Amino acid sequence: MGIFKRSRDTSPAAAAIGEFWDRWPDLRERIAAAGETLPTELHEEITLLVHRIHPDLVWEIDPGAPSFTVSGQGVDELRGIAERWRKRRPRREKWAFHAARQADAEALGSKLALGDHEFDLSYVRLGMRVDQARARVDIAAYHPDFLFVDEHTQLQVARTVLVWALGEDDVARWVGDVTIAIEAPMDALPPHLLASVVEQIAEPFRQGAWLKGEGRTPRGHPAQITVRFPLHRQDHPLYDLHVSVTLPYAHSGPDRLPVEPSASALRDAEKQLEERTDAVLFLRETGDGLRVFHLYADSESGVLAELDQFAAAWPEGKAKVDSRQDPAWRTVQPYRP
Repeated sequence: MGIFKRSRDTSPAAAAIGEFWDRWPDLRERIAAAGETLPTELHEEITLLVHRIHPDLVWEIDPGAPSFTVSGQGVDELRGIAERWRKRRPRREKWAFHAARQADAEALGSKLALGDHEFDLSYVRLGMRVDQARARVDIAAYHPDFLFVDEHTQLQVARTVLVWALGEDDVARWVGDVTIAIEAPMDALPPHLLASVVEQIAEPFRQGAWLKGEGRTPRGHPAQITVRFPLHRQDHPLYDLHVSVTLPYAHSGPDRLPVEPSASALRDAEKQLEERTDAVLFLRETGDGLRVFHLYADSESGVLAELDQFAAAWPEGKAKVDSRQDPAWRTVQPYRP
């Protein structure tokens, strides 16, 4: 069962986040005094503070905005850590803080230096293939200078352009496969048009939907599986806890699937779970007298105590709540199109 009280987060990341914000007033003053180029010592100091939160996080600043970004570079497991850093920001602060890189349309016309090569990004073209079944757009990125650099550099350019065109979170939400084209793809478009293509893809899925499937239980009886689609980690950055709520039902047919009045009771239970604002229901499995609801929730909230109470009130048998940390959302991966 879940834990009935909320425990204070004493993880190394939480302590490092606290240290960063304790040091922020001094850092802010030194950044402002440095102008456009940070001294090496200050740059290394900020990097050390960010890497104490997690060694794979990166950071960047825009003193002119002014803004400070900490990014997990699109890695699901790091998105929540960066969000917890942002959530602890000072409330009365003129700087903007971001937990993912933001779109920057002006940068799409600039030059990008990688190693010994400088890319004029105005020459980038993107081939775009919409995959409605996955709610994604696959990208073939082209630049005439790709002929002169290795694959790693080519992909660096492509990913940088995509982030500047959409922002890091929307790249993770809507971009599928990214490949490199040595010749300009037919009907290729400049990167600044990618946002409008993504908007068209996203529009039908604003309200979300449920995909249904059928299978067999380990005992050989019919099973029903329903999964929320699309489901994006970036929409719920603090939800790092996988929770399963198992409800037995007392009334079933010969196929061991629920019938009335259990069917109505299960619908009512699902409605209560869907209405929660501290968790997202993403999957339900039904068969052999059990319905299992799968949710993602914030491990630092009081959601487990409330779900324990929800399960204890279930009238048709002994319900169960299980939970485990899953910041990368691996549980849902096998169910995604």
